[in-house]
Amino acid sequence: MHATLRDRNSVIPHSELILRPEGSIYHLGITAEHIAEKVIIVGDPERVPKISALFDEVTHVVSGREFIIHTGFYKGKRITVISSGIGVDNIDIVMNELDAAVNVDYATRLPKEKHTSLEIVRIGTSGCMHSDIPVGSFVSSSFSFALDGVPQTYDAVHSDREQALRDSLSERFSWLRENSGFYVAECNQELHERIAFDAIHGITATANGFYGPQGRSVRLKSNMENRIDEYAQFRHHDLRITNFEMESAGIYAMASMLGHKAVSVCAILVNRATKEFNSDSLRSVETLIRTVLDRF
Repeated sequence: MHATLRDRNSVIPHSELILRPEGSIYHLGITAEHIAEKVIIVGDPERVPKISALFDEVTHVVSGREFIIHTGFYKGKRITVISSGIGVDNIDIVMNELDAAVNVDYATRLPKEKHTSLEIVRIGTSGCMHSDIPVGSFVSSSFSFALDGVPQTYDAVHSDREQALRDSLSERFSWLRENSGFYVAECNQELHERIAFDAIHGITATANGFYGPQGRSVRLKSNMENRIDEYAQFRHHDLRITNFEMESAGIYAMASMLGHKAVSVCAILVNRATKEFNSDSLRSVETLIRTVLDRF
């Protein structure tokens, strides 16, 4: 996926690049010194200190709202861990401000001459749609699709591989075809093969909600219940729709448009087909964290 970038000779107005009084960016409170070129994104703010506790040294701690940022060293590698909170709306903030921290000169309000490309891994949790994917396993998103429409606000253009999958999904599912916010985004292949070569590879449905949009009925009855089975039957070449979560498509789209690498790996906590919940979820997530840190 790619999109038009702002003219690099055009000064970014104060209303577009909002800085705090001390000179850090508005939501995340970061400058370039706070961010490593290797970034782990998690949803839960409480997961950030659990990951940084494994570091040999923590050098920077920044916090505000749901955004907690720890940067330090793990086995000689400088890594940043940041919490995004839930949803692609938050991902739009996180990805834009991470990019601005490393690629915009705050003083001149111009893009830096040298572009810094970040390596970004989302470590998440997810529910899967197939009985043969056991809880506790790891699923890596080769592609992810969503309906939130964030990339369309940047005039995003799909790659050929993304467009082929988008066409296939649109042909099969009318509710995707009829939604103007529908898009598909692909992971970075090099990062995918390095971090998640032994995970289950699939297509991830990034939902814009946890209950109805993922087929859950509590008091309100979701009209997505049958669609889970329909998603599970879909095939595109050797890939199937494996899981639901709420951030991956936005991360992939924003990363590719901004010139960064991204991959998403989730520990499966719930199997929607068998109705099973992972009773040892903490251990599964901890194993995934250590695996990513070692391979990063």
